[in-house]
Amino acid sequence: MELGIGMFGDLQIDQKTGAIQAPQQRLHEIIEEIKLMDEVGLDFFGMGEHHRPDYAVASPEIILAAASTVTKRIKLGSAVSVISSSDPVKLYQDFATVDLLSNGRAELMAGRGSFIESFPLYGYDLKDYSSLFTEKLNLLLQINNNETVNWTGKHRASLINQEIYPRAVKKLPIWVAVGGTTESVIRAGKLGLPVMFAIIGGTYASFQSLFEVYQQAYTDSGHDMANFQVGVHMHAFFGDNSKAIAEWYYPFYAAQMNRVGASRGWPPYQRSQYDFGRSKHGHLLVGDANEMVDKILEIQESFDLTRFAAHMDVGSPDHAQMMKSIEIYGTQIIPKVKAALAK
Repeated sequence: MELGIGMFGDLQIDQKTGAIQAPQQRLHEIIEEIKLMDEVGLDFFGMGEHHRPDYAVASPEIILAAASTVTKRIKLGSAVSVISSSDPVKLYQDFATVDLLSNGRAELMAGRGSFIESFPLYGYDLKDYSSLFTEKLNLLLQINNNETVNWTGKHRASLINQEIYPRAVKKLPIWVAVGGTTESVIRAGKLGLPVMFAIIGGTYASFQSLFEVYQQAYTDSGHDMANFQVGVHMHAFFGDNSKAIAEWYYPFYAAQMNRVGASRGWPPYQRSQYDFGRSKHGHLLVGDANEMVDKILEIQESFDLTRFAAHMDVGSPDHAQMMKSIEIYGTQIIPKVKAALAK
């Protein structure tokens, strides 16, 4: 199983004044954090795409290109690229460029995104939400597989004998990120694409049926199980002492849940939700190394994962603590997880 980190580029917001951290500062911090991930042995890093004042990154591929010049081995991908409001041609070209810069370490994770700001920003209608995703994913896959493309669709001008450059070192690994929709899971299974499940609430066991549906769609479509890949993306933060890091991190996490919840009509985030999330079967991995090793192994055993992504910057914790959390993950958690899985 590969173990890595996903981030959205959250900007820290002062709880008293409402002042938002300068994006320039956060971007430089992110590059330092990715560099450390590479040094301590993480397998992959994923960067999200957002178009809001409380996030620093609108173009994951630019961050990944910068990271490619200060890293040597870590895989670099999006988490996610909002493909519905992107041009698949430009998206492929950008990630092929990252792939060339990184000597073949680029990946692309396609998703619908958890926010809708990109649709009006780039001139798309939300009523086309599903058809945009399906059509653009199919075009992206065709570009990835073919240097010369002939394609006609509804939402974009046709491509006739169009050569698309630059080309990646090899075919780009393309993942699909899904939440809780069966339709998305079945589509990915039929296409034979690896899936990353975002488990960001409730219990992880509640996703068991979706994992089974995905595997069934994958095998029913004739895909080779030797190539089967599946992962989870879960909110996480690590410290030396489980109770101390949970207490320290709670205000950052709760504030972000309330910011997102305010725009979606959610009730105020409660401490009981946080404590349940941290419990044995909950969706949060916040604690010390030994606790987290056990929980990651339990999750892996439940789903037979090939990838685990710790989403580590929810609420934008302090950079120094982020660096500490990354160090603990790379030097204490990952080696123990991999040693246990190798037995």
